[in-house]
Amino acid sequence: MRLSFIAKAIGIEFSGEDVEILGIHTLDEASSSQMSFLDNAKYMTSLENTKAIAVLCNAEAALNVPSGCIALVDEEPYLKLALASKLFAPNVIETEGEDAIIGEACFIAATAYVGKGCVIGNNVKLLPGVFVGDKAKIGDNSILHANVSVYRDCEVGQDCIIHSGTTVGSDGFGFAHTKLGEHVKIYQNGNVLIEDDVEIGANCAIDRAVFGTTLIRKGCKIDNLIQLGHNVDIGEYSILVAQCGVAGSTTLGRNVVMGGQSAAAGHITIAPFSQFAARSGITNDVKDGSKVYGGFPLMEQRSWLKLQAKLARLLKPKK
Repeated sequence: MRLSFIAKAIGIEFSGEDVEILGIHTLDEASSSQMSFLDNAKYMTSLENTKAIAVLCNAEAALNVPSGCIALVDEEPYLKLALASKLFAPNVIETEGEDAIIGEACFIAATAYVGKGCVIGNNVKLLPGVFVGDKAKIGDNSILHANVSVYRDCEVGQDCIIHSGTTVGSDGFGFAHTKLGEHVKIYQNGNVLIEDDVEIGANCAIDRAVFGTTLIRKGCKIDNLIQLGHNVDIGEYSILVAQCGVAGSTTLGRNVVMGGQSAAAGHITIAPFSQFAARSGITNDVKDGSKVYGGFPLMEQRSWLKLQAKLARLLKPKK
């Protein structure tokens, strides 16, 4: 859509070249046909190097917008982003379009739903109540148990197993807030990509990306009742045990192990082969993957156990 239309729709005055905008993306990933935004000064370097054709930002940041990029200036750029994201949101469901392509030797239950433009590989099994949204892809030999939902545009690789009640591609938890405390939805216009040989337990929730892709890499094993936020990147062969949570935009290296009820904050990076005991609280980058961590605040598991033993002795009633 034209930039002038977007500016009018979100309440920003616009003057300049009325270019066509194909979508919204981050400063680092945006192409010359997309717009982006800046709401945090720590990403100023990304702003200075962005390829985006237009950027939502405040007046101070507008001074650093690169040549050829149009600054859309507002004192609340994050709120304007939320309003703009709705303009690019796809239809919840398509009623027109090409029928799904179904591979050979598939089993699709009578109560399963497969949307327009889907691609279903060979020997796929979709059990009763499965929902596969428009333009989604399911790879060869994968099994989706009863009542699994794979939202539109999401992809499941080959030889995957997803157990009952799991949702792939639901909206990430993203809202901008007005000065009056109202919550304005940021539409999640990315997708989820699950690579080959992944098994996901029952009643998990894997959020689609705001922009780009939420990525579950090859060979991951994910237990029941796990929440993965938007834009996470779960490394190859990682293991996540029941009731784990990983907040948005966090990256796990390969072979990370997270014990039951452990959780990672958003926008952090965890080194490959890191291991976390049950109920670990991970709030900062983990750079050394050779250790076993535990507790909150996070420390080496051995130190955590020693600390708990000392506390227990201190609290032991005197005879």
